[in-house]
Amino acid sequence: MKDFKGPVLFLDRSDINTDEIIPAKYLTENEKEALKPHLLEDLILEGFDASKDITGNRVVVTRQNFGCGSSREHAPWAFEVNGYHVVIAEGFARIFRQNMYNCGMLAIDLAASDISRLFDEFAGSGAWIEVDVSAGAIEVYALGENRDRQGEVMASIPFEMSGFDRALIESGGWVEYADSHY
Repeated sequence: MKDFKGPVLFLDRSDINTDEIIPAKYLTENEKEALKPHLLEDLILEGFDASKDITGNRVVVTRQNFGCGSSREHAPWAFEVNGYHVVIAEGFARIFRQNMYNCGMLAIDLAASDISRLFDEFAGSGAWIEVDVSAGAIEVYALGENRDRQGEVMASIPFEMSGFDRALIESGGWVEYADSHY
């Protein structure tokens, strides 16, 4: 199972599409590592600079309809190769969400009020999130000077996940799940 914790990258916009996650000109790449420097390079968002903001963070918190656009698996791969295994949003495009789970990564749907709370209370203040998959909980901590978890839990937010999605996560993704079950 992958690591589901780390410093948070807040992307305060809805409808971030797969072309913004990984531009189409890189879809000929079949090695994940080749995608690494191009994650979110075409995202236009006030205050966001891909060359500075991607490195060192491990969890994305964003708004609704994340991953809309085409059905490319390259979008989750670009996150994975950059050490991001968790995206938390108000909602996801169906195919992007499933591609995340197929890669053994979390696409966590939260209510709009929970997403707003995360932005209102923690964006800009340096947040660390840990996801407890078995408990179905997101725990938010302050981010320490060394970019590590600091102090007590500042918020705990429950989430739901289907049994099959949980099995994919626990197996490490679809290929590993299929290898052990078929």
